[in-house]
Amino acid sequence: MNRKNTVLVLSLILSGLFLLWGAILPDNLSTTASVVLSIFINNFGWLYLLSVAVFLIFCIVLAVSPFGKIKLGKDDEKPEHSTFSWFAMLFTTGMGIGLVFWSIAEPMYHYTSPPYGVASSPESATLAMRYVFFHWGLHPWAVFALVGLALGYFQFRKGLPFLVSSIFYPILGDRIYGPIGKTVDILAVFATLFGLATSLGLGTMQINSGLNYLFGTPNTPIMNLFIVIVITVVFTIASITGIEKGIKFIANWTVYFAVALMLFLFVTGPTRFILNIFTDTIGSYLQNIVHMSLWTEPIKQSGWLGSWTIFYWAWWIAWGPFVGQFIARISRGRTIREFILGSIFIPSLFSFIWLSIFGGTALKLEIFDGAGIANAVSSDIASALFITLQKLPLAQITAPIALILIAGFFITSADSGTFVVAMLTSNGSQEPKKSLSALWGTILGGIAAVLLVTGGLQALQTASIASAFPFMLVMLVMIYSMIKGLQSDSYLKKQSTNEKQEVYKTISS
Repeated sequence: MNRKNTVLVLSLILSGLFLLWGAILPDNLSTTASVVLSIFINNFGWLYLLSVAVFLIFCIVLAVSPFGKIKLGKDDEKPEHSTFSWFAMLFTTGMGIGLVFWSIAEPMYHYTSPPYGVASSPESATLAMRYVFFHWGLHPWAVFALVGLALGYFQFRKGLPFLVSSIFYPILGDRIYGPIGKTVDILAVFATLFGLATSLGLGTMQINSGLNYLFGTPNTPIMNLFIVIVITVVFTIASITGIEKGIKFIANWTVYFAVALMLFLFVTGPTRFILNIFTDTIGSYLQNIVHMSLWTEPIKQSGWLGSWTIFYWAWWIAWGPFVGQFIARISRGRTIREFILGSIFIPSLFSFIWLSIFGGTALKLEIFDGAGIANAVSSDIASALFITLQKLPLAQITAPIALILIAGFFITSADSGTFVVAMLTSNGSQEPKKSLSALWGTILGGIAAVLLVTGGLQALQTASIASAFPFMLVMLVMIYSMIKGLQSDSYLKKQSTNEKQEVYKTISS
């Protein structure tokens, strides 16, 4: 085996074996993955909570420190993408499809089954929105930012290959090119590929539900298969055309549709209620962020924490290699401070606004108008958005727009993910071969299609999240390696020399 192709060949073999396992023995895969995940959550849930809190604190400290002035690239480099396009790509890639899927469904879940307190009460509604902010706010974006920052720094600043293993050069030196480095890169490919396949499955379910609502098409496994095939063709073509022509174009228009739909709901929905719930939840979120970050449910032990917060933290970590790699790829020329502010705080604020409008509207309709959205969520979780839009004016227009929006987020995540996997399996090439992107796009669509048809999607999701545990440990080491790399940065040495010269001039004068 050519050493340069090790990551590609082993990733293909492992992906193929996992695909066969899911296709032939889906129940066995589901059982095995569930056992592994249960072991991690029950015994190491506290470590997930502590680790993600450390990731967030590290990023904030880094942003306000002198290191924040260092650029991801040469000192005189300028950003290669406009601020809007940069934000559009990182947001639609990092969270778009999940935010559309869960922005109504999750508040409904927490409203009727809160972590503590009385269910279906005003208190549980407040708690629901607080935890939705928590699960989709600063913490998940800190996971993405840490990986992206480390990748961008060592690749653009230090000139190392565009691979996850490059982050550990200050610790391993040239051993990043050996078995340890290859193992890290294969783990990143695995987490990326199967995390994306799961999202592909969830997005397919929501598109199928939307088509059923709009046109009465059958909501069947065969329809799911047809949707996967069509979407796979589209996102593979977008990935092949590259970032400028394909991914950025779709991301920009997806954000336009998202903002349009969001503004429509804000104006035609319960505007005052939305503003009140946004303001109240921001305050509640900030007031309780430390407690929520470290709450381990030591006494009650209802299992809610493992089903939601720890599950989410593992999910975001599983997505870390993919989203981090992509936002690093589009962030060349930006300072560390700008990168952290742009990839943590701005997306979080947009998420809070989105969640307040969609989740707030659904809660208002459920609590005060008896809309029955909670019952709809319990029977078909993918229908939550369309059931809510049905209760508002112009549903015949907004529902198709929502369907386009879902497809846009769906395609953007998948095509950027395919692009990243192609980079990881081509020795870090920033412009991987189109044939390789096409290969991985086909494999990704195939995994999602087979597991949707065989009913193994839940097993895939569970296995993907279980794979997050070793990568979480990798991320903790990543912080140490990042600190070592930054301490030796030439920019700080140059700044120190300039400061000494200024002091000397002042004393001399």
